[in-house]
Parts: sequence; structure tokens; C-alpha cells
Amino acid sequence: MPEETDLRKWVREETKKCMADPIFFMRKYVKIQNPNEGGTVPFDLYPFQEKTLNCFHDDRFLLILKSRQLGITTLVSAYSLWQMLFNSDRNILVISIKQEISKEIITKVRFANEHLPSWLRIQATEDNRLSLRLKNGSMIAATSSAKDAGRSKALSLLVLDEAAFIDEAKSIWTSAFNTLSTGGRAIVLSTPNGVGNWFHEMWVKAERKQNDFITLRLPWQLHPKRGQSWRDEQEKQLGQRGASQECDCDFLTSGTNVIDLKILEEYSSNNIHIEGDPRPSMGVRDPIEFRYSNFLWIWELPKEQKSYVVSADPARGDGSDYSAAHVLNIETLEQVAEFKQQIPPKEFADILVNLSTEYNDALLIVEYNGLGPAILQRIVDRQYKNTFYSSLDLKVVEVQRQIVNRYYAEEKKLKPGFTTTISTRPLLISKLEAYFRERIVDIHSSRTIEELRTFIWDAGKAQAAENYNDDLTMALCLGMWVRDTAIRLRQEGVILSRNILDNIDVKRSNEANTPIYTAKTANTGQSTWQMRVGGRPGDTESLTWLLR
Repeated sequence: MPEETDLRKWVREETKKCMADPIFFMRKYVKIQNPNEGGTVPFDLYPFQEKTLNCFHDDRFLLILKSRQLGITTLVSAYSLWQMLFNSDRNILVISIKQEISKEIITKVRFANEHLPSWLRIQATEDNRLSLRLKNGSMIAATSSAKDAGRSKALSLLVLDEAAFIDEAKSIWTSAFNTLSTGGRAIVLSTPNGVGNWFHEMWVKAERKQNDFITLRLPWQLHPKRGQSWRDEQEKQLGQRGASQECDCDFLTSGTNVIDLKILEEYSSNNIHIEGDPRPSMGVRDPIEFRYSNFLWIWELPKEQKSYVVSADPARGDGSDYSAAHVLNIETLEQVAEFKQQIPPKEFADILVNLSTEYNDALLIVEYNGLGPAILQRIVDRQYKNTFYSSLDLKVVEVQRQIVNRYYAEEKKLKPGFTTTISTRPLLISKLEAYFRERIVDIHSSRTIEELRTFIWDAGKAQAAENYNDDLTMALCLGMWVRDTAIRLRQEGVILSRNILDNIDVKRSNEANTPIYTAKTANTGQSTWQMRVGGRPGDTESLTWLLR
């Protein structure tokens, strides 16, 4: 400590050093709470924390993708205090997913200010759980992530914590951006939470230089006291997905995506790994043909003797989504064509009929919800002969009872199309996940893969992330689910034809030697137009619909 006569000069010089260099200020004067190291200790910055602090200071808009337990929240708190001490009327707002989390930063700022030397500390004029105002007019406030959380007077610094987990992050940023227009800064930080959320979207755009954010990635390996044993312990305690989310700064291995993002990356890079079956042709590739103003993509034209299914998910009709369809090879489950466009129902129905007809009278399945009834009515009016029909009562879903013949459907009280309900949706999602997990389906469309990247579990329901669509995804689900039915129906058709032919005798009359076709002798009491469909007595089915 200097002599009394030099005290004022020394205080003035120290204050200048602190004002000019936040690293000097924190290393020498900031105290933090660390229960693992004896309570109150000096804030001894690690090298990666110093580099991060320089980014705080140099970059106006900063995105930080971080691992847990790196002390970044403490660093943000100390930087906020530095801003408040050496600048008058600074206004700092902290927003996090929960008020309790954002309040933690206020607590850290308060603690650090109270433990400064008296000549450096500034007295608080307002001090409560969610805000701290200093005598020089600077203040920091904390709030939760409500839609209008960013609406306030002009901000000097916005801290958006765990942004990847904030549902209203886009709305918050939109409202807060105007409050930063006078020169304010933003620090947006989070552990990853998969893809499709606002944080991931802004990160991708920043990497492409499409916005003003600078990105900073802080994985667990930066901490000098962390080794592989620490990482292994995290996986043991949190599980593979949880540890990836909390430690690895990897969008692909974090989050709650329905389809594993690593699998989707294999499709994108044509790198499907199946032991003993590399199938180098699987995955995304350019179409060989475009139609309907490039909205229809084609990878393979129809081949003789091949069977196809066309699955369609109509738009809801509110202008926010698209009408989408896939053409799949039933045997190989290869995507051979895809359509996606905002289009009137009648035009979409005509495209579906034309496409189905072209692909060898493909089995056509249309989702009934939304604009489905209008589209299906048009398909029925055009008398397309291979439309998928389903039961009017879907309380019990049994694949084997789905019928595709229109006349037989009338007899059995079926309706055209497929209705997605709380009973059927899990079946569709399960089929989607299983076929991708086993690398059975072969998807060539980059549009479909990009949609699947943002198809997530949200509150127990599989759906598109906010501001994204799942039209191609749900159309694909329908196609894969009904594909099993289509194979069964085709096989039943072969068996049916064989049984009919086996029950016909050809006799020739004496007059003009004309062939006469008659049914073979049937069992007593059994109609000649009844076919046995099971092993038990009475397991028969009427074939009279063939005559209509």
C-alpha cells in the first residue's frame, strides 16, 4: 500500500488502469464466490476467459456457443460491473429462460461490487432481487424470457442467456434490437439445443456473414483443469445426449431432434454406413429433371414392372405452409420424385393424379386434414383408380384393414385419404424414425433433409421447430407407413387373381364350339363369389365388387 501522501495519486492511477483494461480490473480487484476453493476468492482469469473478455469488449454483437461450467456467467457479471463503474448511466438488461437464472447475474454483480476496495466501489441507490442501480446512474436489471422482454428504454448492453432454450428468442431480439440502435451491444450465449431454434439460425447466418454477429465457440477442452476423465464423468451422469449438449458445443449431437442429426449428415454427404452394404448411391443428389416451374424434382423416371406410392400432405390453407408430395419406389423405398409448392387444391389434386398415373398407377395416399377433403374430392371426380381408403373410425388402427378399391370402400364404409390423429401420428413418427435409424429409406432431396433437421420433439409431440415447416416430412411419413400396406395389397392381388382363375372351368358347347366360363363346383351352401381368406370356417370375403 503506498504512503498516505501518495494515496490520491495512486488511487487515480489505479482507477485509470482499471478503466482502460477490464482484465487488469478483474484480476486485481474482483472477488467471486467459489465454494470449491474456499468461498470468496480473487477472480483469477484463465487464458480462454481473457480472450472471451476481449471479444466482449471488441465485438458489438457476439454469439457464444459454450460448454457448461466454464465461468462464462461469472465473466459476464464482472464485465457488466466494469461497464457500470466506469461509465455513467449505463443500462444493462439480462434475459434468461427463467427469472431465477437471470437473477443470478445480478447477484454476482452485487457481490463483486460489495467486495471492491472502498475507493473503487460505487454506492447503490436501488438494490433489490432483480435490479441494481448505482449512484452514477448505471443499472442492471434481470427479467424472464417473455415476448416483450426486450422492450425498454435504450440499452447499453443486452445479455441473452441460454438463448437456444428460449422459445420467444426471435421476438425478444426483434423488440430489443431497436433499443440497441444508439450504439448498444449484445452478448448472446448458450449451450447448444439442436438445430432449428433462433440461436442456431443466427449462428448459421453469422458463419455465412449474413448478419452482424461474431461467433465464438467455447468447448469444454479450453478449461485447463478439465481432462477426458471429467468428460467421461459428465456422460456417466448426464447420458450421451445430455453430455453432448452440455459439453461439446455441437449442434448435431445436442437437442431433441426426431431423427439423429448425425444420420442426416450421412445422407447429406452421401456417406451411409451399413455394415456389408455401403450403397454409395444413397443420399442427397441433384435431380435429373425439373417440372412445374422447378417445384417438382425428379431423380428417376418410372420403370416398367415397378410399383410406386405417391404420398401427399396438403397445405392447411392458412398460407403458412406448403402442399408436398413424394414418389417412392415401393420395393427399394427410394425417393424418385418430390413436389413442394403453395398451390390451390384443385391444381395440387391434378398434379397428384398425373404423377400417380405416370408412375404406373401408383398407390395415392393423401392426408385428409386441412385442404385434404377438397383435394380428395377432385381425385375421386377424376376417377383415379388406385386411391388409398381408410376406415371412418380410426379409434383402432389396423394396417391390414386398409382398402384401396373405391367400390369395396363404399361397401365397407371407408373414406378416401388418411386422417392423422393422436392414435395414428405416433405410428407415422415411429416408422419415420425407424427407417432412418436403419438407413432403409433412400432420400435424395436436400429440401427433405433440411426439413428433417428442424423436426423436433416439443412437449412430447414431434413437429417442426418454430418458424419452420414439416410438410415434406409428414408426406414422407405417410408414404413410409402405407408402403408396408401397399406391398401387402399387391401380394393379396396376386393371390386373389390366382384363386379366381383356379375356380373357373372352361367348357365348350356343341354349338359353334364357343367357350363357356363357369365356376367350379363349390362347397354346399357356399356362394361361388365367396373366397376363403382364413383357415377357420366362415373366413370368407365377397368378390362381387369385381363385377361392378
